[in-house]
Amino acid sequence: MFKLKILKVAIISTLVALCVATNYALVGVYNVKVMDFIVFVGGFCFGPIAGALIGILSWAVYGVINPYGFMPQIWLATMLFESIYGIIGGLLGRTLASTSFDGQRLKLSVFFGTMGFLLTLIYEVILNVVWAQVFEISIIGAIVVAAPFTVVHELSNVTIFSVGSIPMITAVEKIMGVKRFGVSAK
Repeated sequence: MFKLKILKVAIISTLVALCVATNYALVGVYNVKVMDFIVFVGGFCFGPIAGALIGILSWAVYGVINPYGFMPQIWLATMLFESIYGIIGGLLGRTLASTSFDGQRLKLSVFFGTMGFLLTLIYEVILNVVWAQVFEISIIGAIVVAAPFTVVHELSNVTIFSVGSIPMITAVEKIMGVKRFGVSAK
């Protein structure tokens, strides 16, 4: 049992490191990030608290040394609201644990893509409101200015979530030596 807890901590730490590393790797591709997906899968596999922690710790590191600049209000908001991906992922993981998805891989991929879309929409709207408050502009103005970036974020997350969720959850299951989610159906 102790060995399993150490493995869980190691994997969660690795997921945080992956979030930060992939954000730097993709710094030139604005609003295409793998972080949201990694936080979601971390929550899905390890629960809502672990998922929230992955999101908060990832932004705690990346946000302070963000190549786009540092603004404390935006940094705190991103730390807090990135955790939404992990919390919802964790709640879904608990709900779907031990459910068999044999022969439903396409439906499951569409489901994960839809979750990526909805969570990103919530994240973007909230952060646009925070951005509007910080820069003292209208919320509608902030949403309109951010619209092209939001569309890129939405489309990339739909793709990443739908294509990557099943393989990543399966990989985490294999590393942990468990089969809880039934998503690895062939």
